[in-house]
Amino acid sequence: MEKHNFDKLREQLAINYTWPSVYMFKFIAPADNRIFALLHDLFPEHAEFSNRHSSGGKYVSITIKEVMTSVDEVISRYEKASAIEGVIAL
Repeated sequence: MEKHNFDKLREQLAINYTWPSVYMFKFIAPADNRIFALLHDLFPEHAEFSNRHSSGGKYVSITIKEVMTSVDEVISRYEKASAIEGVIAL
């Protein structure tokens, strides 16, 4: 996500959520265990992970649910995830 997208996301999160709240992160990444491990390391052990592989098996859709305390916490996670090469935040 680019910076201007974070600004728009920040605005939408402030309008649509009351914090703390369960937030659902969605990512698409190549089906690479290294990338999945890097993404997994951004979240605590108690976060709920689910993933689904594409029909061709090259990509994986990753959904993560976690209780977040603020808009800034959500944005911080997205910024860290966007630094991982190949990860696309939805």
